[in-house]
Amino acid sequence: MNTTTARKEKNQQNKFDLNSIRTVMLLYFFTFAAVLIMLIWSLQSFFMTHYFEQMKVQETEHTAALLKNEFLQDDGQFKNLALNASASSDIFIRVDTPNGTSVFDNGSYFRPSSIAYDYETSTARDRLEKSNKNSVSLVANDTKKDSRKLIYATYIGDTPSNNILFIVAPLYPVKSTISILRLQLKYISCIALIVAALLALFIARRLSRPIKDITKSAVELSHGNYNVKFNGGMFTETNELARTLNTASYEMQKTDFYQRDLIANVSHDLKTPLTMIKSYAEMINDISGDNPEKRKEHLKVIITEADRLNKLVSDMLSASKIQSNTLELDKEIFDLVAVTEEIVATYKVLNEQNGYHIRLNKCKAAYVYGDKEKIKQVLSNFVSNAIKYCGEDRVVIVEVKRIGKKVRVDVIDHGDGIASDELSHVWERYYRTSANRNRSIEGSGLGLSIVKGILVLHNANYGVKSKVGQGSDFWFEMDTVKKPTDTECKNKTHG
Repeated sequence: MNTTTARKEKNQQNKFDLNSIRTVMLLYFFTFAAVLIMLIWSLQSFFMTHYFEQMKVQETEHTAALLKNEFLQDDGQFKNLALNASASSDIFIRVDTPNGTSVFDNGSYFRPSSIAYDYETSTARDRLEKSNKNSVSLVANDTKKDSRKLIYATYIGDTPSNNILFIVAPLYPVKSTISILRLQLKYISCIALIVAALLALFIARRLSRPIKDITKSAVELSHGNYNVKFNGGMFTETNELARTLNTASYEMQKTDFYQRDLIANVSHDLKTPLTMIKSYAEMINDISGDNPEKRKEHLKVIITEADRLNKLVSDMLSASKIQSNTLELDKEIFDLVAVTEEIVATYKVLNEQNGYHIRLNKCKAAYVYGDKEKIKQVLSNFVSNAIKYCGEDRVVIVEVKRIGKKVRVDVIDHGDGIASDELSHVWERYYRTSANRNRSIEGSGLGLSIVKGILVLHNANYGVKSKVGQGSDFWFEMDTVKKPTDTECKNKTHG
């Protein structure tokens, strides 16, 4: 069975999944690389057609300014500067007198003649003479080279009577340069796609590894292995997820332990009264049926055990309602002091028969607004717990006192007490303190969790103070309200 499951998991891992992190990351990086490559190619084309042209115009104007200054200084360096500029930038330079005689022509150094540019220089001269500017530039198509060229003309000086400098420059780089750039872009494109794929696989692997580990641990957790540990790897988000799941695993383990303990306790608590009821019913049927006194005694035991069953079922039902937020309150104004007296009075039989001493220290009447029966349940739980866990003196103290605009009830015992690290857990379902786990004390483990739910619904403050070996003090406090008038009481009764 395990081999089959492992084989299925391996097949699922090897199966291509479009929604997996690895595939999505790969697609994202490929898309990014493709967009980046397209952008580079587009920009390269734009630079070839526009930016290079603007740059060439600026370079030509700068070269013209240097040549003009050098020509005016007449120190013999003009020819060298013009030849160097022509060779480095592949441009044609020519200087004519106002009457059209050529003073300098770099074509005589690099080409057989400059006749090929006579038309361009003539066109530029006409444009310059017709304009009121010191320089002109125009772009013409070079049909032989299937390209365009810049024709620049400027006076060497400030007046038309001066010489004219002509510069003819191609506006596109040579074909070999274009071929080299395109070849480089092809290599760059291939390298970018390969790097994007490798980077995507690497990042996807780093991302998916902790998620796979968490998923594997979660599967073990779903199979009931609460000791499993979640490892989030190096990422903050997966570490937070792992911490959350570890906490959930711990809580599930704790709940499972408490539920097992509850099942054992409830099974015992159900079995005992059912056995008692059955036994005493058989005794009534076989022995005491005709004896009124024995029959009454046996029926009393049956009723008592039935009440125990009823309380156990009621506790479980109340806990379920609190958990599902369906517990409803029937609120009214009542005297909390009187209700406390009523609850303490129900335990009077324990004072008389079992030697318990339940003392009530009370203030004057204190009215609160809440569900009277639910508050009785809270008080009864506190007192019954104090009786169960009180010390050898068997003393339980119940105090009701006013504190400002609130009324507070304390139920104090002198028992074993509760360790400080366990105080926050006593309100949890099924929880039993370490000092009392081995004691055979009846109860479902739901009482204090029900108390907590009731007090929370009343917006009441509550808590417990305890010291090991000295006892515990369970308390709650509620806001006081004004005493209701007789009219309000009658309306409530009629309602």
